[in-house]
Amino acid sequence: MATRLLQIRRTPLWAVLAGAALAALVLGTLAAVTFRAGGLTGLRETDLAAIRFTLWQAAASALISCALAIPVARALHRRRFAGRGLLISLLGAPFILPVIVAVFGLIAVFGRRGLVNAALAPFGIDPISIYGAQGVIIAHVFFNLPLATRMILHGWKAIPAERFRLAATLGFGPAEVTRHLERPMLRSVLPGAFLAIFLVCLTSFAVALTLGGGPRATTVELAIYQAFRFDFDMGRAASLALVQVAISVVALLIAARATLPSSFGAGHDRRATPIRQLSGGADRVAFDTLAILLAAVFLLLPIGAVFARGLPALAELPAMIWPATLTSLVIALASTFVTLAIALPLALVATRRRWAEIAAMLPMTASSLVMGTGAFLIARPFVNPTDLALPMVLLTNAALSVPFATRILMPEIRTLQADYDRLAASLGLHGFARLRLLTIPRLARPLGFSAGLAAAFSMGDLGVITLFSDGQTRTLPLALFQLMGSYRMDQAAGAASLLLILTFALFWALDRAGHYADPR
Repeated sequence: MATRLLQIRRTPLWAVLAGAALAALVLGTLAAVTFRAGGLTGLRETDLAAIRFTLWQAAASALISCALAIPVARALHRRRFAGRGLLISLLGAPFILPVIVAVFGLIAVFGRRGLVNAALAPFGIDPISIYGAQGVIIAHVFFNLPLATRMILHGWKAIPAERFRLAATLGFGPAEVTRHLERPMLRSVLPGAFLAIFLVCLTSFAVALTLGGGPRATTVELAIYQAFRFDFDMGRAASLALVQVAISVVALLIAARATLPSSFGAGHDRRATPIRQLSGGADRVAFDTLAILLAAVFLLLPIGAVFARGLPALAELPAMIWPATLTSLVIALASTFVTLAIALPLALVATRRRWAEIAAMLPMTASSLVMGTGAFLIARPFVNPTDLALPMVLLTNAALSVPFATRILMPEIRTLQADYDRLAASLGLHGFARLRLLTIPRLARPLGFSAGLAAAFSMGDLGVITLFSDGQTRTLPLALFQLMGSYRMDQAAGAASLLLILTFALFWALDRAGHYADPR
């Protein structure tokens, strides 16, 4: 214990303050929730149904996403065609797409008057519904199929090229390659991919709010919101928040133990080129082409539908959109600054101090609604919680982006420390001078990428603002949700397009700024 305290004292004060601030926000709000809950006896039968639905929809979404991602990732690994790199980049767009915009796009495709039902009508097929459990799962697959595809594609790329050449030399066909190379890789990658998506779907709020609801499609997050806003039952909301945290912690612990190491060993880092003998005949080429086309249509069509309906409506947006847009931009930029101010010092220390990495990962145990509920309980005796709407949105957005930014920065920091620690020490380069002259320039690219992600996440957030807003204080996602709720769909499409353009523009500008700032 004394040794650990000594290590912390030797750690830069900036990192200690960043870890303490993050711990205070997460653990402080969790403590308030735990104290207010007073046990789980206040839960109703509908709340138990919400817990069951949360678990099974998250499991179903993760299972379907991983199952669909396998043929798509295998096709992208085996085939080379013009625009392949661009297509892989575009398939990642849903990851930073604001949830409420994605929901709008999915409604345009799968809704009652959407493209799919319009295509089914001439055949006399009853229209499908996007609302309810099936809508929640479709939306979750839309968001997480690209994530699963990327993770599995990385698994395929991690198989040394020498293994594929050896397989070709031994006369392996596609079936033998699957048995000896692909299945072992999938066994090491799929558990982590499944649990990562399961965790994301556990804390999904905006999807359940817009497409779910009702006794059969209510998640724990949505139940917290309903107990908070409609019943004003603080004890029940706190109990549900406690359940949400417990489920997330258990899933995180399982995820930490479930990832299996790859057993392929190291290669010579040569790019694996498709080997015709192993890629199969015309039937497999046709199957791969179909898998890539279906995935591209499923993931890109909703985005295209938003632009097709929204761009003409940009000139007719209601006046309330513009102050909401300015509010979202200010919060996104401020949240990005706070994210980097917390993540950078923690990541610099986390490569040597385990406590810093644990502090950076703390926000993954609590969703924005759980933190918002705790903050509301803390603030209520002293101030009107609605006055804290925007500061709470800023802080929770920043906190929830810190784990992503830290994970992005840590590998680059390990390389930086291995390459330059001795040189910096011999030159007497310490403190702020080292940060300005060495650390920030060499980390410009991951810092820019982290900033882009943080800004995109903050622009699209529709969590805490729904708890704290009095209806007049609004962000752009909340304004879009209000337009959808009042069935002003053309104006909603315009707002969705505006939100989409600003989100991608912020991500692109900050990511490119990192590239330009890199001296290499």
